Amino acid sequence: MSKLKLARNKTFRDFARVIPFQRVVNETAAACLKAAYDLPETVLAKIKECLEHETTERGKEFLRQYLDNAAIAAAEKMPLCQDTGFAVYFVEMGEMVRIDGGSIYEALAVGTAKGYKEGFLRKSIVADPIFKRANTGDNTPPIIHLKLVPGTELTVILAPKGGGSENMSRLKMLKPSDGRKGVVDFVVDTVVAAGGNPCPPTIVGIGIGGTFEKAAFLAKKALLRDVGGANPEPEYAELEQDILTTVNASGVGPQGLGGNTTALAVHIEHFPCHIASLPVAVNLNCHAARHAGFTI
Repeated sequence: MSKLKLARNKTFRDFARVIPFQRVVNETAAACLKAAYDLPETVLAKIKECLEHETTERGKEFLRQYLDNAAIAAAEKMPLCQDTGFAVYFVEMGEMVRIDGGSIYEALAVGTAKGYKEGFLRKSIVADPIFKRANTGDNTPPIIHLKLVPGTELTVILAPKGGGSENMSRLKMLKPSDGRKGVVDFVVDTVVAAGGNPCPPTIVGIGIGGTFEKAAFLAKKALLRDVGGANPEPEYAELEQDILTTVNASGVGPQGLGGNTTALAVHIEHFPCHIASLPVAVNLNCHAARHAGFTI
């Protein structure tokens, strides 16, 4: 048989990179524990920077407590916060990757259950939002955002999302004529109205453009960026800084009790939108921007 005919007879399974189901499960469980215990270095650095510029003694004390809490959590393998969050995954899966023994969705769910049970992390998910609010007992099902990409690698980022900050998130369909000012006003109003509920200082994730659901996804995705890293596009970087300055001048402060550190960072993601629309979503995260992940 010729090489051409041999190639034609091969299937996807012949060319795919096979990743064992249990390996994904184990890596996912480990990520659940790491996210719960270890605050990223970029967050710690930003809190220390804000501590130098905070003007109120009460605000400074809160910031010092955040740093102490992070050190204790990392040293003793204790959760940074009692709310260990809804498990939200951002997955980039190579088109030539195959999970042997189940789907990527199943592997992430089983890994989530394993991690939350073995780490004695709080299980916060109810099976039905209205009628049967019984706890599922293992923090599943998780939220999974899957993107197929070229190649043979699997990359998973976990961003556990606490209920307090999530509840303060908002989305609004602005008119195109509202423009830049409309975006700034909506975001600042959202942060100020939230007060101390999302445990400020917050990271403010903003999604602009797309459709109703795309804007919400972009706002969540914006929270993945290293805290304080500027948008690569100068106009959006300037917009992020303007919003951050305005938010921190609001006086909400750490824990909503006054000060000039209401937000650690503002991150924007954007997408093309319809000529008649200007969707804007705001997804708030407390200072504990917990992330962990792996690449196989």
